[in-house]
Parts: sequence; C-alpha cells; structure tokens
Amino acid sequence: MRRLSELEKTEVWDRFEAGESQRSISRRLGRSPSSIRTHLLGSGFRRPVPGPEWSSLRLSLTEREEISRGLAAGESSRCIAARLGRAPSTVSREVAVNGGRRRYRATTAHRTSRHRARRPKPAKLASNHRLREIVEAKLELWWSPRQISDWLADTYGDNEEMWVSHETIYQTLFIQGKGALRKELWRCLRTGRATRRPQGRPASTKGQIRDMVMISERPAEIEDRAVPGHWEGDLLMGKRQTAIGTLVERWSRYVMLFGLPEGNTAEAVRDALTETVQRLPDHLWQSLTWDQGREMAQHVQFSVDTGVDVYFCDPNSPWQRGTNENTNGLLRQYFPKGTDMSKLSQEDLDQAAYSLNTRPRQTLGGMTPSDKLAETLR
Repeated sequence: MRRLSELEKTEVWDRFEAGESQRSISRRLGRSPSSIRTHLLGSGFRRPVPGPEWSSLRLSLTEREEISRGLAAGESSRCIAARLGRAPSTVSREVAVNGGRRRYRATTAHRTSRHRARRPKPAKLASNHRLREIVEAKLELWWSPRQISDWLADTYGDNEEMWVSHETIYQTLFIQGKGALRKELWRCLRTGRATRRPQGRPASTKGQIRDMVMISERPAEIEDRAVPGHWEGDLLMGKRQTAIGTLVERWSRYVMLFGLPEGNTAEAVRDALTETVQRLPDHLWQSLTWDQGREMAQHVQFSVDTGVDVYFCDPNSPWQRGTNENTNGLLRQYFPKGTDMSKLSQEDLDQAAYSLNTRPRQTLGGMTPSDKLAETLR
C-alpha cells in the first residue's frame, strides 16, 4: 500500500482537527479508513511537531558543540554559560544529564535531547509489565497511588525502572488514551471516581452542646502530635441515618471503629465510646477531639467514666480534625455511601480497621499505624 505523502498527511490533520470523521477523510483522499486511522493512531491522535521546529529555549547543536569545546579546554560551566548567554544551571544540567564532563559529546547529547522531546511519550506503566502488575495488585488492596509510589522507591532502591510517581498512576487511571492500567481500577481509589473534581460540603446545622471545652483550649502537645494518646472522632453516616463511630490516634494514625446498632443517640454513642476505650491501655487515652454533633451531648459523663478529656472543634471547621476527616474518606472505600451501617458486625469493622492500620503511611516515614502504635506498648 502506498504511503501517505506529506501533503496528504497535512490534509489529514487539517480535516481531523476541524472535526471531520476518519471515514470522511478517507473518502476525500481516496484512501482506506484503516490507513487514516493507522496514521492518526501512530501519533497518539496529536499532530506531530515537524522535526526542524525547535524552541529557542532549548540548546541547539551549535551551542552543544560550543559546550563540548569549552569542556575540552577545561572551562567552568559558568564561563561557558556566559559565552552562550545561557544560565549556568542550564549548562551544568546539560552536561550532567549527558555523561558528565569527561563523556559529554555534542552530537550524542543533541540526538538524545531530540529523542526525549518526542511527544506523546509512551506511558511507563504500559511498557513495564512487571511494574504494572505490582501497581495493579496494590491498588486492589486499596493502597493510594502515593503509598504505592513511596513503597516502590523503598523496596527497589536504585532500580529506577521499578519507580513510578503517584501522579503517573493517577494520570494513567484518569486520562483517556493512557490505557496502561485496567479501567475498573479507578474504583479502588479512596474517592471512587474516574475523574478529578473539587468537593464541597454543606454547612452544618447541628445544635449547641452544653459545657463544651473548645479546641482553642487544647494543650500544645496535642496540636504538635508530640505524644501518643490523643484521638479524633466522628460518625460515618450510612443509609437511613445509620452510623458507625470512627476514632483515629493523632500520633500514630491508628484507627478504631465501633458499631452503633441501637442508633446514634448521645447515650448510645457514650456507651460505645466507653467500651471502645477499654480495648487499649489507659495511657493511650488522654483526650478526644470531636465536632459539635449532638451525639456527644453526654461528653461530661463520658469524661467522668473514662478520664478522657473531650475537646470540640469550631463550627464548620472539619480541618481541625484533619486526620479523622482523611480517615473517613478512606473508610468510604469499605463502606460506600448508602451502606446500612446497622448491619455491620464488629468483625466487619475490625477487618476494615486492620486494613487501614497495616497500610504504610507517608506521614509516618513508610511505617504502618500498627507498627507506630506498637512502639508505645513495648
């Protein structure tokens, strides 16, 4: 089959970018639809930049030859840069990425630079099958892209072929045409969405609670996460106002969940919280920070029964319980909106908490919350 001429290629792109269908273009040019599609697909459905076009911001072959001569003469990067009218960092970076002062060659550096500048680039996860399988396996365990990226860097050390940034994972999942990861894996993200979009929350309409101690009176050691034993709590709502209680320890990010099969009244929440406190040693329960939900109306009695101080956030200020808010977002992977929380057993809740507590966290330097909390129990 005769190849498309340069004039035909230009006409293909002009018509394609004007919105004309591939079949219509093939009829206009007297070519088969498959040949038109093959040409478009070969460039990722983006018009290729002609070879001679080269941004003035990039180094030319002449400039690279000047750099090579300067290096051979023993000149510094700053001296070479001054002669070229370039920044010293541009020259030093150019030399470093192309073999260093002893191995730098102008023609090789120029050819390599042109190759790196080609677009579109193949996705790393599309060409590295082993890496893709590992990423998919971790996503199925509901690890976040950031956790996967950090884990790969720690596990594979100097093997950069097994590294991938969290942004690459997100783009591979979100951007149509990347296609390296299985499409359904976007459901494993904590947001459960196939696209990125800003999220908003309606203003709170909760009433006042008597005898509240506000977060502004909370000791500095709690704010700084200096010591363990300080928790953040909230309710995770489900179908027909059913709910479960969520607790996160600020120092270790350790998660505990408790059920509310009798409803989320103040008495039911107090009883469930009191029972949950007894599952860990006393020194790990110093304070609890909650929002101004009516479910904490019996906080004074809870403090008397357990010795745990309760602090309340300002109205409409979820960021004051940022650790808990983030955890509730993660828990939506396990208990999506519309779940009947009253049907969940404590075993179901403990399994979800165990899954979160055994995930490595970037904020903990790659440690898991379970390992971090265990440091206080030794």
